[in-house]
Amino acid sequence: MPFRFALVLGVGVIMGFGLSVGRTVQAQREIDPPPALAMNDKSENDGDKTVPWQDARLLAEVLEHVRKEYVEKISDQELIEAAIRGMISDLDPHSAFLDPQEFDEIRISTTGEYSGVGIEVALENGVVKVVNPIEGTPAQKAGVLPGDTILAVDGVPVSIENLNDTIDRMRGKAGTAVKISIARVDVKDPLEFTLSRAAVQVHSVRDQMLDGGVGYVRISHFSETTTLDLERSLASLKKKNGAPLTGLVLDLRNNPGGVLEAAVGVSDVFLEDGVIVTANGRAADARFEMDARPGDALDGAPMVVLVNGSSASASEIVAGALQDHHRATLVGHQTYGKGSVQTVLPLSDGHAIKLTTSKYFTPSGASIHEKGIKPDVVVNEKDVPKPKEGVDVTESYGSKDDVELQLALSTLQQKTSGAIRQSRAP
Repeated sequence: MPFRFALVLGVGVIMGFGLSVGRTVQAQREIDPPPALAMNDKSENDGDKTVPWQDARLLAEVLEHVRKEYVEKISDQELIEAAIRGMISDLDPHSAFLDPQEFDEIRISTTGEYSGVGIEVALENGVVKVVNPIEGTPAQKAGVLPGDTILAVDGVPVSIENLNDTIDRMRGKAGTAVKISIARVDVKDPLEFTLSRAAVQVHSVRDQMLDGGVGYVRISHFSETTTLDLERSLASLKKKNGAPLTGLVLDLRNNPGGVLEAAVGVSDVFLEDGVIVTANGRAADARFEMDARPGDALDGAPMVVLVNGSSASASEIVAGALQDHHRATLVGHQTYGKGSVQTVLPLSDGHAIKLTTSKYFTPSGASIHEKGIKPDVVVNEKDVPKPKEGVDVTESYGSKDDVELQLALSTLQQKTSGAIRQSRAP
């Protein structure tokens, strides 16, 4: 049965997950069968589902000229796909025609699961480096380490011009074998690993305890599992602390977005009631309001949310909801400013279209589209050291060298001190 997903994805999210061999609780709705293509001579209007014959003839004329006269031969399929891709991409920067591979990346990013070896990779100085072997996966169990360089997969050398081919070779049916050649610093000869593919869970949440009973949670993207992963992280932090948390830093920096309902679920974890997000579009199911249910996982303990210019879409839904309800203080830089919802519509041949279907609004009714959200505490750019070339900036997040985190902790301390003074006032 075909389904469609409601997403709030930031720019570049597909490529971002393309480098992860591992971007709503996912909204799924059954698709009506596509209407048959027809031609008529009526003027265009919302109720007219057919294509004016003049426009159809113009398209046919162009296709025929390209087919016969273009300098190189191009198949009809390539021409049709190019025409569709141009039509969709011309609508706005966030709508796109997805080939089967791109559609698969979207599905992985939303479900958080795929079948492969469990290696997160990135291009670094012209080579493919292992960022992290995911815990509990075949790669991690076999001894693949962060910083290893992947040289070949099943004897085929890695090509940075066609990295997706390398990723595809590492993925495959669970239980099948794949051979990976790796170079490691201080090891003279390449290492050979024969791994058995397995189901891999790509988790979007990581956590750590900070001093003073303060928890730190970073969400890298929003998928189907994000809300549950967050709840597990908070429970784990409380257990480590041996008591309720005194405060929380929620890190949404460089989070490009993801599944709409995951953003709603994350917001709901910290809100007792009220509107989280509203949306407006032409279709009936593109107009909605999502509200919080009773229950705050922190029981009112103060929060700081870290954001920056790469916090987009779903991240902005969370940041906007927590700021508008005065539940958290935002620290960092102006967010990206993407206030639209995309619906991914599967097509009959494995392709899909990612189509903007709604514009969303924060609880106060504000649109952040092309504006972003201004933090309550703005970080001075001069105070943040620039990352070294070829180094993933997110690697420093949560460390003692994280200047923005230190400012967040200072802000949190002020909020905590203020709450104590208020409770002791006569």
